[in-house]
Amino acid sequence: MGVTVLDYQVVKSIGASGQISLGKEHAGRKVLIETPEPGVWVIRTATIIPDNERWLHEPIAKQNIGKALAWAANNTPQETNLAELKTTKANGAKRKEHTA
Repeated sequence: MGVTVLDYQVVKSIGASGQISLGKEHAGRKVLIETPEPGVWVIRTATIIPDNERWLHEPIAKQNIGKALAWAANNTPQETNLAELKTTKANGAKRKEHTA
């Protein structure tokens, strides 16, 4: 597997409104702009993760999701017997009452 290095320079002008066009192929993308020193900008494309979805990227969540996907791949869906489910639920509720 080879590594492609894109190293080129393009001269752009900053417009009166302070904007630089990076090209239509990048339209709508989110970017990180770093300033390692005055007059130097490093612009990198980024993917933003909403706060309420960040937990999905934690190691334990990734591991559990991986296990769930593996289980789903090895277990075909089956139709639920609603009468059996209702009986199981009712019996489970009764068991809880007796142990409480």
